[in-house]
Amino acid sequence: MDDTQKSNPLVHIIVLTWNEYNDTVECLESLGKINYSNYKIILVDNGSRDGSIQKLRERFGKDEKVRIIANEKNLGFAGGNNVGIKYAMNKGADAVLLINNDTIVDPNFLTELVKAEKENKQAGILGSKIYYEGDPKRIWSAGGKVSKLLTKGVHIGYDEIDNGQYDETKKRDYLTGCCLLIKKEVIKKIGVLSDDYFLYYEDTDYCLRARKAGYDCLYIPASKIWHKVSRSSKPGSSSYIYYHTRNGLAMARRNGSPLIKFLTYLNCLFLFLKQIVKYVFMPAKRKWAVAVLEGERDFLLGKMGKK
Repeated sequence: MDDTQKSNPLVHIIVLTWNEYNDTVECLESLGKINYSNYKIILVDNGSRDGSIQKLRERFGKDEKVRIIANEKNLGFAGGNNVGIKYAMNKGADAVLLINNDTIVDPNFLTELVKAEKENKQAGILGSKIYYEGDPKRIWSAGGKVSKLLTKGVHIGYDEIDNGQYDETKKRDYLTGCCLLIKKEVIKKIGVLSDDYFLYYEDTDYCLRARKAGYDCLYIPASKIWHKVSRSSKPGSSSYIYYHTRNGLAMARRNGSPLIKFLTYLNCLFLFLKQIVKYVFMPAKRKWAVAVLEGERDFLLGKMGKK
């Protein structure tokens, strides 16, 4: 955002929901208490089938701050958010904020993100300090770092009690899609999220793309939110393992150097042999092994999107 723009840029907050009425209501009520005034909320329902969209319309349909968009089917995290991003850009947003519907925000969280964006002209994407909602001093994410092979993202500060060790604004490899403030200039330059990931790593991929385009990804500790964590997909489930395997490899192929891309295929071979051993000799790990092998198969075949 340049100096000619208004002091309080228009931020469109995109809340993506899928069959989670109670969490979504808590999130929207929390957003209604923020101290930043120039914002709109775009509530995107991602094809819910539990009647929640009707109840959300009844509760928030007359709220001038809230625009409700209902997708006919589940487009995944990226696809659902992209609907909101495109709508926001058409409505003149200066920035968009992606935030999970299973979060509770500090009233000052958006003010701090916008303030930091103004003070850091190279910042293209900014993210909050994120705590566990059920353990409000325990950190879930203070930004993230990406493995050298670009196949895995790791949350900095994960599961640590906050004793001020992550209280400094820092550049990060990536910021989680749980809470992302994205400048409109970034969207105009690199486009929207890659929706063929469907689930997981689309946020990491987007940050890598933004950094390639010359923008910084900044972690802003003064901006705080609380996350209920994995309400719709459980770590360790077959789908979780499948998408993490396939999408991590795809992310490396798309964003890595020629050497990284070559090493990605060697990594595939190593993973394949490792999972075959698990499948043959470790019956308790067979479900996990099959999910990894299916993820590798679809990566090699170029099969992206929803499994």
